[in-house]
Amino acid sequence: MTLRIDAHQHFWKYNPTDYIWMTEEMDVLRRDLLPEDLKPLLEKAGLDATVAVQARQMTKETAWLLELAERFDFILGVVGWVEFASDALEEQLERYSEHPKLKGVRELIHEMPDVEYALSEAHVRAISLLSRFGLTYDLLLKPPHIEPATRLVDRFPEQPFVVDHIAKPVIREGVMTPWEADIRALAQRPNVYCKLSGMVTECDWQRWTPEQIQPYLDVVLDAFGTDRVMIGSDWPVCTLAGEYVPVMRVVIDYVAALSTDEQERILGGNCARFYGLAKE
Repeated sequence: MTLRIDAHQHFWKYNPTDYIWMTEEMDVLRRDLLPEDLKPLLEKAGLDATVAVQARQMTKETAWLLELAERFDFILGVVGWVEFASDALEEQLERYSEHPKLKGVRELIHEMPDVEYALSEAHVRAISLLSRFGLTYDLLLKPPHIEPATRLVDRFPEQPFVVDHIAKPVIREGVMTPWEADIRALAQRPNVYCKLSGMVTECDWQRWTPEQIQPYLDVVLDAFGTDRVMIGSDWPVCTLAGEYVPVMRVVIDYVAALSTDEQERILGGNCARFYGLAKE
């Protein structure tokens, strides 16, 4: 049977200096959240393994996540961070990619002041280096960033990309445009996958329902098909809006009407193929 994999979650030892993005309304996140905390939640939800994704724009984050992956075999892969605009970028990619569990990197495109950041000279240069080291790239976007990201993807048709959190549509207000048209256009590029993750935090944190999220899942499944989407929790960030199991059940229940093969792909197989994961 195919491994069930959470394609997107984070760990941290909290301190206010490194995690300045955690505002007062995110107080539930302001504590240490580590593999020991996630493991029983995975088991309760019927999942086997995870991909740990960076939460700090610091190279020490990448090194730390790789150390965790060495200690906990259920962490099958790491998506790290490197200094994208630095002269040391190539050296960092070479050093960290020597670790077999570094599967990809990402930059916080959606936080950049320039909506066209994806096409900036430094960013394009960084993406051009990834194939040499066998690394994927996570596209962290909000709706205004999708179109520039599509133009970036067109420059690198052989580079594997995956969109995090279905590009963060404004679910709480039921907004579909221009997100729907733009995500459908991006999905036409066969080297782009999409994570069914981070959706509950785009809803009203206290009053969301799976039914509010369904129209967005409908769009993504129709656009990407069942071969290029993967379940992810965005734990522990998701706990702002819901506990791990109910959050994961949004997608698990949604895909229950699909064939067994399609479910296995979405709940683990596509993630394993995209990141090149193998259970030890």
